[in-house]
This record gives sequence, structure tokens and C-alpha cells, in this order.
Amino acid sequence: MGIRISKEWIELNEASVRALPGQLGVYQIAEPDGAIIYIGYAGGRTLFGLRSEIERWLKQRGGRPTRFRYEVNMQYLSRFQELLMLHQADHGKLPAENKRGEVRRLGRLSPL
Repeated sequence: MGIRISKEWIELNEASVRALPGQLGVYQIAEPDGAIIYIGYAGGRTLFGLRSEIERWLKQRGGRPTRFRYEVNMQYLSRFQELLMLHQADHGKLPAENKRGEVRRLGRLSPL
């Protein structure tokens, strides 16, 4: 098992949001070309878990083509930081929609 989310991308629409679990976890939002624009998590204070977090993106994107993938994970904060560190290692920066203030003391991944 690698540290990347290995699930297939899902088209962001009302039907796909309704099918989501109301559980804790992490998710990625991407443009149709696969460019990740946001990495987020649904934590203990999220009303309906992943479903409500990703539904917020459906409303925010206003019908623009968008994809997402998610991972149910009880250690969502650690996994969130791990995914951010991986993105930063791959691209030299955080995803466009992630704000620097969201992330406290982001570490760096060590090369193998």
C-alpha cells in the first residue's frame, strides 16, 4: 500500500454526493484533467462527514466539471497532512485552493 489515494476519480454531481458515507476521512478535489486543486478532511466536527464536505464543493463549483476521490480514515488529520506533504513534494507547492493558514507545521517527506 502506497501513500497516494488509489481510488478512481468520481464525477462531482448530486447523485455521487448522495452516495457518500457520513464518515470521517480525507478527500481530494480535482479539475477534469486530474490537477488536484484541494485536499481536505471531514473531521469530528463535520455534521455529515465526507458527504457534507464534498457537497460544499458541489455548491461552490456551481456546475463546473469537477472530480473527487476520498478515503474513509479515522486518523484523518495525520492522513490529511500526509497527502499535503506528498502534493508539495510532487509539485513544490500546496494545491491552489488550500490556504497556508489551514496547515500548521507541515513537515516534509523523506526520499526513499
